[in-house]
Amino acid sequence: MNTVFYISSVVGVIATVAAITGFNAVHSLLYLIVSLLAVALIFFTLGAPVIAALEVIIYAGAIIVLFLIVVMIFNPGIEAVQREKGWLGRGMWLGPAFLAAVLVAEMVYILFRNVSVGHPAGAGPIEPAALGAALFGPYLLTVELASLVLLAGLIGAYHLGRRHDTEETRQEQHREQETETEEQRELTDMGLPR
Repeated sequence: MNTVFYISSVVGVIATVAAITGFNAVHSLLYLIVSLLAVALIFFTLGAPVIAALEVIIYAGAIIVLFLIVVMIFNPGIEAVQREKGWLGRGMWLGPAFLAAVLVAEMVYILFRNVSVGHPAGAGPIEPAALGAALFGPYLLTVELASLVLLAGLIGAYHLGRRHDTEETRQEQHREQETETEEQRELTDMGLPR
């Protein structure tokens, strides 16, 4: 079981570094999914299958879908469609697919070899009832604060992605025209062609 833990850790670190250093948002999201799946497998090997399932459902599922929606909101227009076609090349899937295949092979090894889930010293398996009692007992304030942070992020994404009213659009165009005419005047004053 230690081997599965260490391989999952290496896959998680590689995928996280690739997600952080990536220049393309979609590629980074693919590596982030692999990283979250690796963390879920690490939780599973440490004896926390409920936390591993929550990691897959909440983070690798719901949060990544939210990120993809944000990427789609901030890439409107025909240029974005052409750009997205370039993102979906065959080569972009190789890195995440290889790392995900390593994780799948580890999971198959665990399931078919019937390897028992390890527990750190002095810890036992985390039951769903104990998790729920902890989240809605002593950690209730923390859970509610996390929901407020997510709500603030949702409101911010809506505000950044919304369409401007016609009055706001006219004011922006007027400001841009004023800036362009000022730049042209400065170039003319310097004796440079426009």
